[in-house]
Amino acid sequence: MNKLIVGNLVHRPLRSIISALAIAIEVVMILSIVGIFNGILNGSRTQNAGTGMDMVVHPGASSAILSTSSASADVRVANVLRDLPHVAVVAPVNIKMNLSSSVENIFGIDFKSYNDLRPFTFIAGGPFQNKYDMIIDDLQASAKPNMRVGSTIKSLNHIFTICGIVQHGKGSRKFIPLETMDEIDNNPGKASVFYLRTEGEPKFQEQVRSEISHTDGLQDWSVQTLSELLESLTPDHIPGFNIAVRVVIGIATIIGFLVIFQSMYTAVMERTREIGILKSMGAGKFSIVSMVLRETGLLASVGIALGIIFSYILKNFLHARFPTLSFQLTGAWDVKAILIALAGAIFGSLYPALKAARKDPIDALSYE
Repeated sequence: MNKLIVGNLVHRPLRSIISALAIAIEVVMILSIVGIFNGILNGSRTQNAGTGMDMVVHPGASSAILSTSSASADVRVANVLRDLPHVAVVAPVNIKMNLSSSVENIFGIDFKSYNDLRPFTFIAGGPFQNKYDMIIDDLQASAKPNMRVGSTIKSLNHIFTICGIVQHGKGSRKFIPLETMDEIDNNPGKASVFYLRTEGEPKFQEQVRSEISHTDGLQDWSVQTLSELLESLTPDHIPGFNIAVRVVIGIATIIGFLVIFQSMYTAVMERTREIGILKSMGAGKFSIVSMVLRETGLLASVGIALGIIFSYILKNFLHARFPTLSFQLTGAWDVKAILIALAGAIFGSLYPALKAARKDPIDALSYE
């Protein structure tokens, strides 16, 4: 029976290849959308954790996407926060979402206070020297050729000179002086958020939160610890994230289901006499169903293997082509993609398998 199954697939190579590739595409679709979405989220978590802050304060309600907050806070609030007990460092930051060429967050920072959170590790160059200087991280530097200290870069409709290249993981990939960001926004003396580093013990964070909530003018501000912020950067807390993933997975599963259904239904119709011969030789319904499902399982296994390989090739290609793009594949989602693709293929072949099993051997043998 195994030789017969393999022989049937080899006898129709084009249909077998197309079916396997359809399942491979299904797997690639699932893993690529999940890999990019999770990569963006986990990259954001890593970036925030790397700043060195352990609390973030900003006007308005809590938001996992801080870049949506306008720069509405007076930077002088930093002095008020510094005077609170157990606050070691306060760094005002103006976060600007730039959509000109790609979606990115640019940080306007006061270099000294931001560096005090956790010092930058410079690979080349150094801090700001002029108003239109920019610090970029090493991944941003590798994204384009000849990106080095002294090069110019256009951002926010202005030309900046790269004054330093730092290790990635400091909240953003691009940094400019806070005063320059405010000037570009025509909104002087403002910040989006304040990053705080408190004294060592976690209990001080609750004391600081309480002090802020009892400070005049700051009662309605959002105060989050780093752990709370990172917890909010999960699929369940991002609007539309899970919906988008489910839609893509659903579309991919339907594609795999329909291709397998058409392939196996056509195969059953073409092999009516063969099925009649098998049944006349004593093959039962279970044997016929098993033959079709095993044939599907073999096609699905080849397609899934190709899909996993293609997904990792795509990951390496995108990493080389777009160094700043986070694309994360995990073993858990590899298993989920395998199970989804396999289930779709089996369900797609179930009706053709049952139809083959119900064929009358006399009618099948007389079939032309």
